[in-house]
Amino acid sequence: MHDTVSFVALCYSNPESAKEQERSHSQRRGAPSEGQWRQRDKEQWQGEGKAQVRQADEEEQKPRQHEEDMVPKGTCQTMCPAQELRDREAQNRLHHFEMLPGTEKDRRPKGDPSRAVKEYSRPAAGKDSTKPSDLRPPPVLLKTVNYLINDIAAAPSLYPWTEVYTFVFDRLRAVKQDMIIQRMSGLDCVGILERTVRFLIYASYRLCGEPLRLYDPRINDIHLQEYLSWLLDCYMTKTGPHPNQEEFQSLSLLYNLGSARTMQHTMQLPLRLRSTPNIKLALFINQAFLERNPVRLLRLAQKLNFLQTCALHRHLMTCRQDLLLVYSHGYSSRNCRFPLDRLAKLLFLDASLTAQLCRSCGVEVNKDNQVVFSKAAFTEPGQGTLHCKLYHSIASEKQRDLTVKNIVQSCVETNKK
Repeated sequence: MHDTVSFVALCYSNPESAKEQERSHSQRRGAPSEGQWRQRDKEQWQGEGKAQVRQADEEEQKPRQHEEDMVPKGTCQTMCPAQELRDREAQNRLHHFEMLPGTEKDRRPKGDPSRAVKEYSRPAAGKDSTKPSDLRPPPVLLKTVNYLINDIAAAPSLYPWTEVYTFVFDRLRAVKQDMIIQRMSGLDCVGILERTVRFLIYASYRLCGEPLRLYDPRINDIHLQEYLSWLLDCYMTKTGPHPNQEEFQSLSLLYNLGSARTMQHTMQLPLRLRSTPNIKLALFINQAFLERNPVRLLRLAQKLNFLQTCALHRHLMTCRQDLLLVYSHGYSSRNCRFPLDRLAKLLFLDASLTAQLCRSCGVEVNKDNQVVFSKAAFTEPGQGTLHCKLYHSIASEKQRDLTVKNIVQSCVETNKK
């Protein structure tokens, strides 16, 4: 007690002496110095920081590893799971493309395991869609898509192509379902998506104008946009090489002409990719569309290959009507006459179809095959008045001897004019 009082008194009277005395006491007890305390604190904090980082990494990797372990892996080695084939056989739900030859007229036809393909079914409550025996692994899915294209869509058939499309479209949805459940990625995924996008773009051209009960362009468009978006995302993951990326980037821009989102995506591509011929041409066509320059757009469209023209074709009718509207304002005069043959060349149509298009838009064509433009007379054609299929000459001239197999399976060079 006396020592404590003496020490407090010393602190007030001579602080320096107090510090000196305290330092000597600490050193006698073996305590670290002030610098050693700082060093020890620093090492302790660094050690704790590294430990926390290691712990965070380990905790982050555990869920990832757990998620990967939880992803189902398909084991079905046939295009249709055996149980589904038996069930559909018993329920008489086989498509005639899947029936065993010779049993088609039986009361209950038999399924051909080499031709039957898993059908799409909506997820339902209580139904397990993740059983490995019902899921096809990536190589089997790719084989299934090739079969659907080569043996069904491209095969000469007595059935209407609308029926072929309906079957292939449904089975491709089932392929997509298996891909999503297994979180499929990589080159097999890209190969499937590329073939599917080509098929749907070709179908949008070939089935244009068909009755809605046979072909719905809106549904085809919804699925095509989903496949296309998924494919372009796969290209961004750097799991390449992707030799067909130029082709599909240009198809995306041509199909979505005027879309700000698609344009932004294209402009964010590496310069070496943006400078390739197909993408440059698609960018020029998109610019002409945004500038409402239909003459330039139609002229540039002549340089496209067949599949690219199929992607563009849904914009061509609007583009041609735009040309007539622009000319109806530019050449609106009682005494002005525009040669029908010259207008037909600008529209890339024959004279009879050009005259038919003009009359549908309220533009007069006189008996001397001269067009009389008038901005007051121009009218938007009513819905259903124009049949787009009649004006497919730009694309049909490029198809020539190309088969569905060439169009869907081959690279863009095969389709060039």
